[in-house]
Amino acid sequence: MNSTVWWSTCSLVVIATVIDVYCRRIPNWLVVPFLTAGVAFGTARNGVAGLEKSFGGIALAVVALGLFCSFRGIGMGDLKLCAAVGAWIGCAQLGVALVVMAIAGGLMAILGAAMAGALKESFDGAGDLIFGFRARGLRPHPTLTLDHPRTRKMPYAPAILIGTLFSFLT
Repeated sequence: MNSTVWWSTCSLVVIATVIDVYCRRIPNWLVVPFLTAGVAFGTARNGVAGLEKSFGGIALAVVALGLFCSFRGIGMGDLKLCAAVGAWIGCAQLGVALVVMAIAGGLMAILGAAMAGALKESFDGAGDLIFGFRARGLRPHPTLTLDHPRTRKMPYAPAILIGTLFSFLT
């Protein structure tokens, strides 16, 4: 493991998590330069292979989170943060991070709903999201999006942080 990649990536996700928890957004001024630096670092260190690794990580982030983002289930900041992390760690390591992110995000959502006394409501909404595509087609849910004012929302950067840190341990 390269210490530059470790420290850079961990610094980014910690800063993004703090900002997301307090402001509920992940700013472009943080993630876009980091994404660019990841591509530049990978290319400078490993040439074309490093460039391919960076673009593979970015592509995996876009493919894995793009649908959720298009349905307004997560914000663009979350997608860009994952893409920036992918530019530094590559496709294989980001794959591990994404699996752990999904588990951590799900557990955080269940815990948050339980603490708010809305566990049944959350499970009903999740069921409607999963099984409602047959009735509504490939369109966003009318009320379970980031844009709807009554929808419960949570910052996702903490889950991205957990997944990213875990990916360095494997």
